[in-house]
Amino acid sequence: MKTAVIPRTTGPASQRRRSTANTWLQGIARTARLEGRPHRLFADVVQEWAQRQPDRLALLSDGQSFTYGELAARINRYARWARDLDLRAGRTVCLLMPNRPDYIACWLGISSVGATVALINTRLVGRSLAHCIDVAQADHLILASDCVNAFENARPHLDRVPQLWTLGTGDESDLDKALVALDSRPLSSAERGDVTIDARALLIYTSGTTGLPKAANVSHRRILTWGGWFAGLTDASTDDRLYDSLPLHHSVGGVAAPCSMLCAGGSVVIAEKFSAGSFWDDIQRFDCTIFQYIGELCRYLLKAPASERDPRHGLRLAVGNGLRGDIWEVFATRFAIPQILEFYAATEGNFSLFNVEGKPGAIGRIPPVLAHRFPASIVKVDADSGNPLRSDAGLCIACAPGETGEAVGHIGSAGRGGVPFEGYTDQAETAKKILRDVFAEGDAWFRTGDLMLRDEQGYFHFVDRLGDTFRWKGENVATSEVNDAIRDCPGVLDASTYGVAVPGVDGRAGMAALVVDRRFDFGIFREQLSYRLPRYAVPAFVRLCRALEATDTFKQNKQRLIREGFDPSVTDDPLFLRDPATGDYRSIDRAIHARIIAGEIRL
Repeated sequence: MKTAVIPRTTGPASQRRRSTANTWLQGIARTARLEGRPHRLFADVVQEWAQRQPDRLALLSDGQSFTYGELAARINRYARWARDLDLRAGRTVCLLMPNRPDYIACWLGISSVGATVALINTRLVGRSLAHCIDVAQADHLILASDCVNAFENARPHLDRVPQLWTLGTGDESDLDKALVALDSRPLSSAERGDVTIDARALLIYTSGTTGLPKAANVSHRRILTWGGWFAGLTDASTDDRLYDSLPLHHSVGGVAAPCSMLCAGGSVVIAEKFSAGSFWDDIQRFDCTIFQYIGELCRYLLKAPASERDPRHGLRLAVGNGLRGDIWEVFATRFAIPQILEFYAATEGNFSLFNVEGKPGAIGRIPPVLAHRFPASIVKVDADSGNPLRSDAGLCIACAPGETGEAVGHIGSAGRGGVPFEGYTDQAETAKKILRDVFAEGDAWFRTGDLMLRDEQGYFHFVDRLGDTFRWKGENVATSEVNDAIRDCPGVLDASTYGVAVPGVDGRAGMAALVVDRRFDFGIFREQLSYRLPRYAVPAFVRLCRALEATDTFKQNKQRLIREGFDPSVTDDPLFLRDPATGDYRSIDRAIHARIIAGEIRL
């Protein structure tokens, strides 16, 4: 049920514009003093605002809202609960909960006493979900009632089952009962312990370039940095309300977006999920001034039927990543968006790019004044192997303007003008992301796995993902994980998974080339993949082949498959499309192919 309009307590935010220099200076100012207060965590930021404005709304949703005073109290109760269980540094709690204000309170409270909170993707199922829980090596798991069934399906695949604490079930393990009985006052420094900004606060999962999801380490320092930078660059204030419909288990939707507003004393509207049909109603109903996007979200809004409600809002800014140049100006014009702040970042990455000037199609740049603090470059790589190309001296080769290569960021030490790479829980995976002897013997740079180019003005432009992983529906899809699930299906003898371009759609749609025998059945195939994989990872297209090509080193050769895509005019192999409505696979002929290309069939 929709709630009534919840107006802000002050008038609408002004349509303010700042110079580019002032925009960068505000970002610097909000992150410049971290070293001077090493024990001040983000939970303390909320507590400070709670003392100044306890009755101002901090987090809003249709089902639950917290004022700053209520949010601080909830954070303190979670902190005391964690302390009573001796959840300190080195111990981890998994959090499996849909989008809601309590999500933010939970991880802020538990991490404030030194424990780590692993933010689990609520869209995962079966072995993928069990893998993420196992990787965290957690002793406890907080489980919302909405996610109980998903967990039970994953339970048989777990190496070890953590102690369960449920929310909203009313049973003996219901955490709400324990929290209500706890003191809501702030913990003393002695109670909280010696937790500094360099301690690990979160595990956030990223698919990386290959394999199952990896758990990236996120320190309190990075949470404060993300919140401060975005607060500064968006010019956030107590007058602002940000609409956040992105998953809270992601670094942008769950940390950067809410923390930017909480850092400035503003408010965050948390939607359970994105809906193109209710988006503009929500923006108006909650009186929002900013919204957080990903590129695919913007395309969904553009494809929705035009309405008189579209431009009737009080938005001053849209901030996000993945808004491609082909729809940038159309999107801004149709929906009367005064300003767009596009950025580039990775959960585990050690540098970010911001397009504060609003140049359509660019993901951002590093201004000369900050180049010494955030060194980033693009190096030439071999198109087939993905390995960096090196000079006769053994060093990497920087790309000239207009050349495509892999983006890399210099790894330094925190507090000494450098930017560290905090890595993953798996040290071997961490090592794979570090490129050494790049521009000088002994230096180290973080590998983004993203192909980019830089134009003559210094703006970076995203080209594609390097390697097997491709991006679809705002998620990175690891082909090895999809392949493993496919090969377990009855009748599948061999499989190759890859992404294919679809005109007018961001990212690449999943496609699987299969070699099958008589046992293969599309109904069983669909059912098994829906159990093993999140919806965005289930292939949109299937191609049945007689055999799959391999390289001399027995690696799958996907290039021809990628080039031919799902076009029936270039292959005699049977091609199939996953019906977006039913999930059934149906044959692709030339007429169906033409409708997909024309955008008449939405994937």
